[in-house]
Amino acid sequence: MELIKSLVDFVLHIDKHLGAFVGNHGGWTYGLLIGIIFCETGLVILPFLPGDSLLFTTGALAASFPDKLNIWLLFVVLSAAAIIGDTVNYSIGRANGLRNLVLRFPLVKPSHLQRTEKFYETYGAKMIVLARFVPIVRTFAPFIAGIGKMPYRTFIVYNVLGGILWVGICLGAGAFFGNIPVVKKNFELVVLGIIFVSILPLAIEYLRARGRRQPQPGPG
Repeated sequence: MELIKSLVDFVLHIDKHLGAFVGNHGGWTYGLLIGIIFCETGLVILPFLPGDSLLFTTGALAASFPDKLNIWLLFVVLSAAAIIGDTVNYSIGRANGLRNLVLRFPLVKPSHLQRTEKFYETYGAKMIVLARFVPIVRTFAPFIAGIGKMPYRTFIVYNVLGGILWVGICLGAGAFFGNIPVVKKNFELVVLGIIFVSILPLAIEYLRARGRRQPQPGPG
């Protein structure tokens, strides 16, 4: 319970926590960010890390403190972390032994896998790009692609494109909007808004699936 509370507090006040880390540790921030992005995309057992809001906040901090965080260097290293993370995740999905080991972890819920499989059925290889912008699905998408034996050549093209787009859009949005006074003043609400927009596709898909499961009225 305490872990969940700490995670929620970190996400809602991510600008303050990350800003303090930048102030205290400077260049080590790059390592922290690379680690978080890699873990969220590369380790299927960690689907709850705050990728979108983290990138948005990082962009905002880079615009505020260009002497401590270089936005272009961030773009390069975090894109690389996202691409390498998905590649590792895909490889885990393809390897029978590793896949079976991962499926035993309690955080790897069957419902998450089923949602991602549905995403794959709907969008095909494009899922690797689109899933970057959907929490949880983002973590499971390369894993499902590996299980489904998506050709590596196809996977790596969409992986690189998706990683660059995801990091570039989220970082750029943070750099552009993050320091507008009304955004800075209401950063918690902005983070909640990012989370809401991110999970909206999952919520819509859930409601659609629930509607399909409801029994249809028989003939009168």
